[in-house]
Amino acid sequence: MGKMGCFVTAVLMCMATMAFAEDVRTGTITGKMMVKNGGPLANGVVFFFNEASGPPPSPEKYWRVPDEIVGTDAGGNFKAVLVEGKYYLGASKRKSGQEVGPPQEGDYFLPAMEEKGIPKTFRVDKGKATDVGTIAEAVPFAKTTVKTSNGITAIEGTITDADGKPLERAMVFAFLTPAMVGKPLFVSERTGKDGKYLLRVNQGGNYYLKIRDVYGGGAPKVGEIMGGYGQDKPVPVTAKTGTTVKGIDIKGIRFLGRGPNQ
Repeated sequence: MGKMGCFVTAVLMCMATMAFAEDVRTGTITGKMMVKNGGPLANGVVFFFNEASGPPPSPEKYWRVPDEIVGTDAGGNFKAVLVEGKYYLGASKRKSGQEVGPPQEGDYFLPAMEEKGIPKTFRVDKGKATDVGTIAEAVPFAKTTVKTSNGITAIEGTITDADGKPLERAMVFAFLTPAMVGKPLFVSERTGKDGKYLLRVNQGGNYYLKIRDVYGGGAPKVGEIMGGYGQDKPVPVTAKTGTTVKGIDIKGIRFLGRGPNQ
């Protein structure tokens, strides 16, 4: 299968896509991703955002967590099985490594847009196949297009361990309910050596925050970062549209395992 195939399979399992296979309301969607004025977007990923489960993707303002992720082959071709509905579509290929998440400087990135810059939707119908054809719009991603100050709605702070030392490579996930189960709606970029994060969201409201260093969820493994905002129970962070809530610091830990018999 290769490394990319194994990686994508693991991500899909973490995102509970087995439920899709058991759902009779599914259809397929296929297509081919290409680099603009270049070759195929080989061994990349294609991500799908269900229109019914959140706002349209807007990578310059926030990064919405995809509802589904599949890989592309050497020719840039992909195929996904999705629950019927309307989906926004995008694709990316990391400049280095196979990590899933918000695009980084220099990664190839493709948001499927209409001519006026509005995210395009693709219909998936029960028991039918949708072919989106060839989309040749992947270009190198530039962080200069990302809004990080005026006009965005965001939450920021620092992630540290129990001793107050910054935790690097952690991500903050935003949920709309305190149970924080299932798929989160938004995710931050990974923290740097200073442990600082900026979580951009689409609008004001209450958000419950969880931290991990693994994209896609699933049971934590030994050594992985985990934690959440609120010590005894989840505490909501109230964001106001168009402003940034500052000082939302989060404590994290390295998972030590569940004991010798588990």
